[in-house]
Amino acid sequence: MTILDSVEAAPLTAEDVLARARAAAPLLRERSAEIEQARCLPADVVDLLRGTGVFRMALPRSWGGPELNPIQQTEVIEALATGDTSAGWCAMIGMDTPLYAGFLDEQVARELFTDPDMITAGLILPSGRADRVPGGYRVTGRWQFGSGITHADWVVAGCFVYHDGEPEQSPSGQPMHWRIVIARQEQFEIHDTWHTTGLAGSGSRDYSATDLFVPEEQTFSFAAPRRPGPMSTPDAILANMPGVPLGVARAALDFVRDLAAGRVDRPTQSPWAETYRVQMAIAEAEMELGAARAAVYSSLHRQWELAQAGVAQDADQRVAAVLARVNSFRAARSVVSKLFDLIATTAIYKPSPMDRWLRDVQTMRQHVIAQDQVIQSAGAHLLGGTPHNPFSIGIVN
Repeated sequence: MTILDSVEAAPLTAEDVLARARAAAPLLRERSAEIEQARCLPADVVDLLRGTGVFRMALPRSWGGPELNPIQQTEVIEALATGDTSAGWCAMIGMDTPLYAGFLDEQVARELFTDPDMITAGLILPSGRADRVPGGYRVTGRWQFGSGITHADWVVAGCFVYHDGEPEQSPSGQPMHWRIVIARQEQFEIHDTWHTTGLAGSGSRDYSATDLFVPEEQTFSFAAPRRPGPMSTPDAILANMPGVPLGVARAALDFVRDLAAGRVDRPTQSPWAETYRVQMAIAEAEMELGAARAAVYSSLHRQWELAQAGVAQDADQRVAAVLARVNSFRAARSVVSKLFDLIATTAIYKPSPMDRWLRDVQTMRQHVIAQDQVIQSAGAHLLGGTPHNPFSIGIVN
């Protein structure tokens, strides 16, 4: 039985989903060039991902889902990313549907999300405007980075709320009220803007809406979870992001190690396995990746323990996960860059995947969640200062 044959058999455990993700990775690797050229995931690749159970992995057990915790989710995304970066990225984004459902009224969420493998795309940061009207909002705006929007069922869009033409104050007293709307993919206009250096296959296109009516019940705030439990937190959708850079770096390291096993240094005719500079480069890459990975998983484990116990995180505990997340993107770029330099001209010739991996890690490093502003915000949080990117450390209005 193939992964596609078993799509109808709902995976019930974290082990099921992870095993399927690992089995899918080599199949995704074979399709990487095609995915990049298409600038989105082909339909059968989306079906392959659905068959792993990745899009339902956060579905609560009360809904018949496997309810993987953030550590398990990250392991799954990491496994998929070793196969193809864009596929791993789209899986990481698309599996947020059950997490968003936790901020909606349960009956509404069940009516909207009728399939456990539904996919959601979109930008949650407030780039649009939502004007209050009877029964809901009139939404206008244009959003970037709709990763996976070409195959999504639902789309979220962050908006600042206006009432009678004036900005609405948030319930906590902030000058602007940030709310997220959710609507069917076909209700937005999708713009083919995704011509990028890397992550080309993620199809992260712009999308827009003009005067789109969204009912009140299809909007939510991260400040007001509706489903109790440790998965209904503002940073739940960020927790598994490191799986992508960690997976890419792992794939690059495995590729170069396999290459080195049969390679000979031309000037000296020494096997690479006996060459000092190669030994050092591989060991340093393993050291850097291992440290970054350990930081990610140890911080996730600690956060999960506290969440299950109902204990609030202190500033240091909250920041530990944030910094580990940023560092995973930094470490992946560093590791892949050094390995690219190590194998030199071999890296630039197709079908070597190194060039694509290098471009992918350069592109994902530019994501808002991996930029220096996040580090500043973490430091400000520790010192009692003003974060420049509050959402990145789980502060919402």
